[in-house]
Amino acid sequence: MASAFSIHPSVDNGIQAGADDFAGGTLVCRCAQDPVRVKIDSQSAYNHACGCTKCWKPKGALFSVVAVVPRDKLTVTDHAEKLAVVDPKATIQRHACTKCGVHMYGRIENTGHPLYGFDFIHTELSSDSGWSAPQFAAFVSSIIESGADPAIMGAVRARLKALGLEPYDCLSPPLMDAIATHTAKASGVLKS
Repeated sequence: MASAFSIHPSVDNGIQAGADDFAGGTLVCRCAQDPVRVKIDSQSAYNHACGCTKCWKPKGALFSVVAVVPRDKLTVTDHAEKLAVVDPKATIQRHACTKCGVHMYGRIENTGHPLYGFDFIHTELSSDSGWSAPQFAAFVSSIIESGADPAIMGAVRARLKALGLEPYDCLSPPLMDAIATHTAKASGVLKS
């Protein structure tokens, strides 16, 4: 189904299923010479379309597609010297290539944060196939903050649903439950 807008190039023509036995791959920035390479030694999780204003999006896309991997399964193998944090004040420290601008990974340094221990990645930067498929769309209304016309929001949500990506204006319910559980345990409201 053709659309007047691009959700994201990796999902516009349908979503590819992940492989159960996939064990990782390599992300490569878009530099033609001396690219940054990041090795991932695990399958990704919580893959989703994200409409927030912080995530890196390909030109013309309304959403990024972002997933998480365990922090200890991510290693920068080539040209780490080209990486810099985009916004040092942000919760997720997005490490981008200073030459091509691509966000290679995002890391939370606050050990008390519910998502500490996960690094955020863009699996589209890998030529390896088998990464987990996007499962939902988060922060959908935020695309307006990036310049999307509010009049297209009904069509955007309809397109997301047609692709099998339930649209939320936060994260998915299971992910929100995990964050709330972490917070409740940290405050002592819930016992481990």
